[in-house]
Amino acid sequence: MFKLTICLLAAVLVAYVHADHIDKDATILSEKNDPADAEGNYASSYDTSNGIQAQEAGNANGATGSYSYTSPEGERIEVTYVADENGFQPSGAHLPTPPPIPEAIIRALEYIAAHPPAQE
Repeated sequence: MFKLTICLLAAVLVAYVHADHIDKDATILSEKNDPADAEGNYASSYDTSNGIQAQEAGNANGATGSYSYTSPEGERIEVTYVADENGFQPSGAHLPTPPPIPEAIIRALEYIAAHPPAQE
Protein backbone atom coordinates (compact mmCIF):
# COMPACT_ATOMS: atom_id res chain seq x y z
CA MET A 1 0.00 0.00 0.00
CA PHE A 2 2.98 2.27 0.58
CA LYS A 3 3.96 1.99 -3.10
CA LEU A 4 0.44 2.87 -4.15
CA THR A 5 0.45 5.94 -1.95
CA ILE A 6 3.79 6.99 -3.43
CA CYS A 7 2.37 6.57 -6.96
CA LEU A 8 -0.61 8.76 -6.13
CA LEU A 9 1.57 11.41 -4.52
CA ALA A 10 3.90 11.37 -7.54
CA ALA A 11 0.95 11.87 -9.88
CA VAL A 12 -0.36 14.75 -7.81
CA LEU A 13 3.12 16.27 -7.61
CA VAL A 14 3.47 16.15 -11.40
CA ALA A 15 0.14 17.93 -11.71
CA TYR A 16 1.25 20.49 -9.12
CA VAL A 17 4.64 21.19 -10.73
CA HIS A 18 3.02 21.89 -14.09
CA ALA A 19 0.29 24.06 -12.60
CA ASP A 20 2.08 27.44 -12.62
CA HIS A 21 -0.64 28.89 -14.83
CA ILE A 22 -3.36 27.87 -12.39
CA ASP A 23 -4.53 29.81 -9.33
CA LYS A 24 -1.84 29.29 -6.69
CA ASP A 25 -4.27 30.34 -3.98
CA ALA A 26 -6.60 27.46 -4.76
CA THR A 27 -8.60 26.08 -1.91
CA ILE A 28 -9.88 22.60 -1.20
CA LEU A 29 -13.58 22.47 -2.03
CA SER A 30 -14.13 18.94 -0.82
CA GLU A 31 -12.00 16.23 0.71
CA LYS A 32 -12.90 12.73 1.83
CA ASN A 33 -10.56 10.22 3.43
CA ASP A 34 -11.68 6.79 4.50
CA PRO A 35 -8.67 5.22 6.23
CA ALA A 36 -7.96 1.55 5.80
CA ASP A 37 -10.42 -0.74 7.55
CA ALA A 38 -9.67 -4.16 9.04
CA GLU A 39 -9.57 -5.71 5.55
CA GLY A 40 -7.24 -2.99 4.22
CA ASN A 41 -9.84 -1.21 2.07
CA TYR A 42 -9.44 2.56 1.83
CA ALA A 43 -10.67 5.50 -0.24
CA SER A 44 -9.65 9.10 -0.71
CA SER A 45 -10.78 11.99 -2.89
CA TYR A 46 -10.56 15.77 -3.18
CA ASP A 47 -11.59 18.67 -5.41
CA THR A 48 -9.94 22.08 -5.50
CA SER A 49 -11.12 25.51 -6.60
CA ASN A 50 -8.70 25.49 -9.55
CA GLY A 51 -10.20 22.35 -11.06
CA ILE A 52 -7.82 19.68 -9.80
CA GLN A 53 -9.65 16.52 -8.85
CA ALA A 54 -8.39 13.16 -7.63
CA GLN A 55 -9.85 9.99 -6.19
CA GLU A 56 -8.48 6.59 -5.30
CA ALA A 57 -9.81 3.44 -3.70
CA GLY A 58 -7.97 0.25 -2.99
CA ASN A 59 -6.79 -2.43 -0.67
CA ALA A 60 -3.63 -4.42 0.00
CA ASN A 61 -3.84 -5.96 -3.50
CA GLY A 62 -4.00 -2.75 -5.49
CA ALA A 63 -5.80 0.47 -6.20
CA THR A 64 -7.85 2.21 -8.85
CA GLY A 65 -8.28 5.89 -9.24
CA SER A 66 -8.26 8.96 -11.39
CA TYR A 67 -7.07 12.53 -11.39
CA SER A 68 -7.66 15.51 -13.64
CA TYR A 69 -6.31 19.01 -14.07
CA THR A 70 -5.97 21.73 -16.69
CA SER A 71 -2.76 21.74 -18.75
CA PRO A 72 -0.78 24.95 -19.42
CA GLU A 73 -2.37 24.92 -22.90
CA GLY A 74 -5.83 24.99 -21.32
CA GLU A 75 -6.63 21.37 -22.16
CA ARG A 76 -8.41 19.26 -19.57
CA ILE A 77 -6.18 16.28 -18.71
CA GLU A 78 -7.94 13.24 -17.29
CA VAL A 79 -6.11 10.10 -16.20
CA THR A 80 -7.55 6.88 -14.84
CA TYR A 81 -5.29 4.20 -13.47
CA VAL A 82 -4.92 0.80 -11.91
CA ALA A 83 -2.01 0.03 -9.62
CA ASP A 84 -1.57 -3.63 -8.79
CA GLU A 85 0.91 -6.49 -9.05
CA ASN A 86 1.52 -5.39 -12.66
CA GLY A 87 2.54 -1.88 -11.61
CA PHE A 88 1.05 1.55 -12.32
CA GLN A 89 -1.12 1.39 -15.46
CA PRO A 90 -2.43 4.82 -16.47
CA SER A 91 -4.80 5.56 -19.32
CA GLY A 92 -5.94 8.84 -20.80
CA ALA A 93 -6.68 10.42 -24.16
CA HIS A 94 -3.50 12.53 -23.94
CA LEU A 95 -1.15 9.56 -23.40
CA PRO A 96 0.67 8.12 -26.41
CA THR A 97 -0.40 4.74 -27.73
CA PRO A 98 1.75 2.19 -29.55
CA PRO A 99 1.47 2.04 -33.33
CA PRO A 100 -0.69 -0.73 -34.79
CA ILE A 101 0.97 -4.08 -35.52
CA PRO A 102 1.77 -4.28 -39.25
CA GLU A 103 -0.43 -6.68 -41.24
CA ALA A 104 2.60 -8.71 -42.38
CA ILE A 105 3.59 -9.36 -38.76
CA ILE A 106 0.04 -10.42 -37.88
CA ARG A 107 0.00 -12.86 -40.80
CA ALA A 108 3.41 -14.23 -39.80
CA LEU A 109 2.26 -14.80 -36.23
CA GLU A 110 -0.91 -16.53 -37.45
CA TYR A 111 1.18 -18.77 -39.73
CA ILE A 112 3.54 -19.69 -36.89
CA ALA A 113 0.59 -20.51 -34.63
CA ALA A 114 -1.02 -22.67 -37.34
CA HIS A 115 2.24 -24.44 -38.27
CA PRO A 116 4.18 -25.21 -35.10
CA PRO A 117 7.66 -26.68 -35.51
CA ALA A 118 7.89 -30.48 -35.75
CA GLN A 119 8.71 -32.29 -32.52
CA GLU A 120 12.00 -34.19 -32.58
